[in-house]
Amino acid sequence: MSDHISGPRALATPLADITDFYAFPSPMRPGRLVLIQNTYPFAQPETRFSDGLIYRFRIRPVTIRSGGIGSPLVVDKDEYIIDCEFSSASSTGETAREQAGMGRTSSGLSAPIKVNVVDHESESNLNIFAGERWDPFFMDAPAALKTIATQKIAFADSGQIYLDGKSVLSLVVEIDLAALGCHAPMIAVITETLTNGKIPIRMERVGRPEVKNMMLAPRQFDPINRDLEIRDLYNMEDAFHLAEAYQGAYRARLDANLAFWDGLDEKIDWPVGESGRHPLTDVILTDYLVVDMTKPYQESGSFFEIERAALDGQPHRSCGGRIPNDDVMDTIFSLMINAGTGPRIRDGVDSSSRPASTSFPYLSPPSPHPPHAPEHH
Repeated sequence: MSDHISGPRALATPLADITDFYAFPSPMRPGRLVLIQNTYPFAQPETRFSDGLIYRFRIRPVTIRSGGIGSPLVVDKDEYIIDCEFSSASSTGETAREQAGMGRTSSGLSAPIKVNVVDHESESNLNIFAGERWDPFFMDAPAALKTIATQKIAFADSGQIYLDGKSVLSLVVEIDLAALGCHAPMIAVITETLTNGKIPIRMERVGRPEVKNMMLAPRQFDPINRDLEIRDLYNMEDAFHLAEAYQGAYRARLDANLAFWDGLDEKIDWPVGESGRHPLTDVILTDYLVVDMTKPYQESGSFFEIERAALDGQPHRSCGGRIPNDDVMDTIFSLMINAGTGPRIRDGVDSSSRPASTSFPYLSPPSPHPPHAPEHH
């Protein structure tokens, strides 16, 4: 489910569980980047942001490398950071809807946050909203899981949104990149939650949707690491610099699972190399959203377009990134199953029942009566 419950630790610590990540050029303000981090699946009106966490966005310039083997994406060492932190209930006596916070950037910008209050200043270099929102992710998750379990495509013409009517805690940042000090035309972006202490520990990190739950979670196809729950290890990694220790395990899992998805239509659209390496493995491991700030906001069709164009040796046409209303799951399933060259693979769900808007804070108001999380045993 995008990145909902993406491992045992996320299940045990829902406050730190990043459910979704979006990044796109502002539809209304050229030069401004919009970043959205959603956390806490099945959030309730009383759910608070944690004072024990740092909610972080990281931005690096990125370039496209033509030719050769591996990912075409090359990130720069320069990095720009936006951190958001929140007050403690015990120290302020605030309710969830009165909670306060502060956003700070590595370049010295700052902005106060009043949770569940939409306070947007059009001339400000940094605007931040934090609060409960309608979960924008749409996919027929049970059909996707059935596809993995039965090894047959289980999508129907009309599917159901498993997360419909559920709420999340949303953090929406709109920032002027020039004021941040970033002048690169193309950027790579990720989001993280970290413990807020003297030694911050990464709890979760997210770039693209469904890398963990659809591509890394299934174990039955991996002949090397079949008994390994790999997602918590992956969550702890620095997305811009994977450690060598577990790269072999990640690659083996992706090679096996991507080959499984490719074979669902009974033809091979992604021929593997002599070593068994799937052609998508390296680009999936460069797990961040890529946004071209010189291109305008595009409501649909931009997700993974930059990466796919680079793989094909063609110039890209869109802003890339990920927009809330874009049906990215059809793009992902089509990419994995038929390399995007055959009929579009639909999961039977094409849009949210409450689509996002093109104005700050973009996401829809929360469900008035969100369901509680099911019990896990």
